[in-house]
Amino acid sequence: MNEIQNKETYQGLNNLYANVSEILANARKRAYTAVNFAMVESYWLIGQQIVEHEQHGEARADYGKGLLKELAARLTTDFGKGFDERELRKMRQFYQTFKKRDTLRPELTWSHYRRLISVENEAARLWYMNEAADSENMNEAADSENSRDWYLFQPHTSKKIYFSLQITNIGHKPFGGVCKVFF
Repeated sequence: MNEIQNKETYQGLNNLYANVSEILANARKRAYTAVNFAMVESYWLIGQQIVEHEQHGEARADYGKGLLKELAARLTTDFGKGFDERELRKMRQFYQTFKKRDTLRPELTWSHYRRLISVENEAARLWYMNEAADSENMNEAADSENSRDWYLFQPHTSKKIYFSLQITNIGHKPFGGVCKVFF
């Protein structure tokens, strides 16, 4: 009888562990997604501030690089690296490319959006954005050994759009994703 109880207890503990592990893994994934999306939204808002308040809605500020250079210096002093002129230009371009914040996908990271803003064709950009967000097999490892090449033909033109889809496993599960696009 004791041996049967021990097996049942052990099996119950295994089930309990599996359930608790799944709860924790899901919580970590949700927290990671929330933090990443909060940063993506903050970069969009920074881009909006640069365009709307400093550039008065124009594509470029009249006073050019001086503004971004000074802003970058101050932000770097107060918030650390990641706010140099080049990154601020990317944030400005991010806002200009994705004018509606509601269209941003919480599944995507800043690395995804940095690549997506280089896609000039809006329909292609939307396709790549949704493909990256909906795929669990993509990763932002840009030079992965496991990269796959894909080809897409735009329906309204014979121009071939080449993009490379990187797939890398983190641990035992595929995670994240990004499309590199070349025209």
